[in-house]
Amino acid sequence: MDKSNSIYLLKRQWTIEARGIEVVSFFSFDFTFKTQTSPGVTNVLLLSLLLFVCLTKIIGIPKGVSQYRSILHSSLFAACWTQWFDRDDPSGTGDWETLTNLRNENPGKICPKPADIEVETLSGNSVVQTGEVIYKMDTTTGFVCKKNDQPDKKCEDYKVRFRCSHPYCDDGVCWTRWFDRDNPSGTGDWELLRDLRKKYKICVKPLHIEVTTTGFPTPARNTGQKFYLFSPTKGFVCRNKDQKWGKCRDYKVRFGCKC
Repeated sequence: MDKSNSIYLLKRQWTIEARGIEVVSFFSFDFTFKTQTSPGVTNVLLLSLLLFVCLTKIIGIPKGVSQYRSILHSSLFAACWTQWFDRDDPSGTGDWETLTNLRNENPGKICPKPADIEVETLSGNSVVQTGEVIYKMDTTTGFVCKKNDQPDKKCEDYKVRFRCSHPYCDDGVCWTRWFDRDNPSGTGDWELLRDLRKKYKICVKPLHIEVTTTGFPTPARNTGQKFYLFSPTKGFVCRNKDQKWGKCRDYKVRFGCKC
C-alpha cells in the first residue's frame, strides 16, 4: 500500500530518484517521501531525509539534478533570517545594498552562502508594490536599484535581509502582544506608538514592527495597499486617501523588543 508523509522544508519543485527512493517537494513547502520497496520507511520523515543526504554523497545524484543538492542543503540548514540591513540611501546613483559592501560593514553577520533574500522599503512595502525596475536582487550580488532605470529617475529607500543558518540569526528579540486600537472608518487606520503607549506597556526602543490584517491575518506588505508610516519607533499608519479603492483594511501591530 502506497503511503506518504509530509514535512515542510523545501521551497523548490523537483524530483529525484535514487535506487528506489523518490523524493518530491512542492512550492507549498511540502516534502513527500515515497518508497517502492520497504513500506516501513514511509513513516520515517527527518531520519529518511538525512539518510537521503548521506546516500547522495556515497552513490551520487542522477545526471541532470545535481544542482538540487545545494537546494536541499540550504533548505535544511538555512532556518532563520538575519537582521535587516540598510547601508545605502538612494541619494546617489541609486540604492546599493550589495553583499560585498554589507559584509565589509557588518563582519560576521551574513553567512557565506545565503539561501534567500528579502527586500522591502523602509516604510514596509514590497518590491512588487513599489513598481520599480530592480537591477539586481539575488543571494550572490545582493540588491541594487538604479535611478536611471526608473521612469521618474528615483529609487525608494530599501532594506534587505538574508536567510541563513542559526549562527547568523537575528536572535534576542521578544514580541509584544498584538494591538488594534483603531479602525479604518475615519481617515484610515492609525496604530501610532505614542497612542498605544497611553494604554499599553511597550519597550522604549522597539527594534521591529510586524503588521497584519485582523481576522484572517495577511501580512501588510502582501495586501497591495500603500502605507503612510511603517516604523518600529513610530508605529503604523494606513490612510484611506492613499488607497486605490479609497479604504484601508483593518490592521493590527506588534513590536519586537530586546529580550
